[in-house]
Amino acid sequence: MKMKKLAAILSAVALSATMSANTLAKDAIALVISTLNNPFFVTMKDSAQKEANKLGYNLIVLDSQDNPAKELANVQDLTVRGIKLMLINPTDSDAVGNAIIMANNAEIPVITLDRMANKGRVVSHIASDNRRGSKIAGDFIAEILGNGAQVIQLEGIIGTSAARERGEGFNKVAQEHKFNVLINQTADFDRTKGLNVMQNLLTAHPNVQAVFAQNDEMALGALRALQAAGKSDVLVVGFDGTEDGIKAVQSGKLGATIAQRPDQIGIIGVQTADKVLKGEKVDAVIPVELELIIKK
Repeated sequence: MKMKKLAAILSAVALSATMSANTLAKDAIALVISTLNNPFFVTMKDSAQKEANKLGYNLIVLDSQDNPAKELANVQDLTVRGIKLMLINPTDSDAVGNAIIMANNAEIPVITLDRMANKGRVVSHIASDNRRGSKIAGDFIAEILGNGAQVIQLEGIIGTSAARERGEGFNKVAQEHKFNVLINQTADFDRTKGLNVMQNLLTAHPNVQAVFAQNDEMALGALRALQAAGKSDVLVVGFDGTEDGIKAVQSGKLGATIAQRPDQIGIIGVQTADKVLKGEKVDAVIPVELELIIKK
């Protein structure tokens, strides 16, 4: 009986050791994400994790908390962990350059997600066409309200490629449709800031007809401010296609959102990492499809 127990214990120890060895044997790749305080990036992270599990990679996820200094510290930490590749969603397209150069010097391949980097060597950039998405949003506003509509644009974090490109796309389509853009005001891609900024702007611009927010979080914040002010006739259009954003569209509260599939960005990011590590050629830019979501 004692021999059987001993054999069982030894077998369990051997199995545990084998499992630990297998875990350590997995190639470790990293995902450095701008913030996990935003549903869009949580979805990106979750889908990347599932794909990494599926392909047999150990994915290390680090949150930069929208802070470039924290982002740099995260990358510095990763350079000594022995990771094979780094996926990074930048906090700021300029500031991230130092972090990417650090990874370059450590000979760690880098792939950027959603937001591009203005410095450093990047193997591939995976994102939606932000300018095209903003054009789709502007065309939708013109379709509902006609040319010459009075519009407020809520901008994202200054310095990110997403905010810059979405702004460029919307400003161009605003000229095409002769919108009266009352003001472009930043709310940092944040729901609470979107609420507070919109409350302040309504005092100065009570005749606003539409709001284009560069992400769903700001759009939902603006929506709350409009509801509190009793302005149910203002058309609000967001960008990202988050779960909360789509729910607000289907309930008739949000006019539309431009869905850019954060789940696909995460999945394609890990798939591209897999190709890079296998020595396969990948495209320098990999686009992710956009979709206009309106109430069905």
